[in-house]
Amino acid sequence: MAKQPQSCAFRTSIGGQALIEGILMRGPEKQAIVVRDQEGNLVEKVEELRLIKDRHPILGWPLIRGTVNFLSSMVNGVKALMYSADFYPEEETTEPSKFEQWLDRTFSNKKLEGLIVGLSVLLGIGLSIFLFLVLPTFLTGGLLHFFPDFPMWGRNLIEGVLKVAIFLLYLIFCSKQKDIYRVFQYHGAEHKTIFCYEAGLPLTVENVRIQPRHHPRCGTSFLFVVIFVSILVSSVVFGIWPITNVWLRTLAHLILLPLVVGITYEFNRWVGRHVQDSRLAKILTAPGMWMQNFTTNEPDDSMIECAIRSLELVLPSEKGKDEW
Repeated sequence: MAKQPQSCAFRTSIGGQALIEGILMRGPEKQAIVVRDQEGNLVEKVEELRLIKDRHPILGWPLIRGTVNFLSSMVNGVKALMYSADFYPEEETTEPSKFEQWLDRTFSNKKLEGLIVGLSVLLGIGLSIFLFLVLPTFLTGGLLHFFPDFPMWGRNLIEGVLKVAIFLLYLIFCSKQKDIYRVFQYHGAEHKTIFCYEAGLPLTVENVRIQPRHHPRCGTSFLFVVIFVSILVSSVVFGIWPITNVWLRTLAHLILLPLVVGITYEFNRWVGRHVQDSRLAKILTAPGMWMQNFTTNEPDDSMIECAIRSLELVLPSEKGKDEW
């Protein structure tokens, strides 16, 4: 059972991501990656943030900013994972393939990194769309192929249940992978450190260790809410315009996806402000918090040290500037 968040002095907009033996933290002004190398030392990388909404204000508007921030987080997350992975290279037992040799000859290191990041983001988004959108739609279409008169509300219900079931099975599968266990420990360290900071306590290992590891603004909760909002939006849309053809339903889901992500982002912002003082917010975030049992593990002290350092590096120069 997830522990309830402790009373917070304030709520921060600082968020993070677990990496391979490290943590990415993102504040209002800077982004920091802290990785523990194979010698046990903490390696730090800090970058000033250049927000796209500062150059194009329209991208910071409600509903639009959700998709923009999601894509930006995906790109930054993949780059950070690649950076942390460099500290733990795999032993090369075979010669590079001809394709790998061609890539090395054709692209500079910077261009090759950009290509890999772009492909990784596309594959990640594509896999998510296939698992949680396309697959449930086609499975539902297959199940109801012999029941053409099945009511639309029933089709929407089955499709929604399959989305949640596939998402839950995916989380359980990931949580059982040995290589992922330590990453999820760092994920827990990130949450605990942010809770400690929000509670106004000194950032020490002792203070962080006693904090909950389930946070309402977690990416796991965000993805679950995306699925839940997609069920609600598609139920409304398909209730007005009944579509039974699986290809057309899939296309409709894709068209609605930016709206779904935008609504979810605004919902998470509201939750971030009110989860401590609103019973409704606590009820709405409960399923996503429960699912963090699969994506967070209790960290050891060395992981907490890494999380503390990464948070310290992104604290704003002006106190309170990161308030949510």
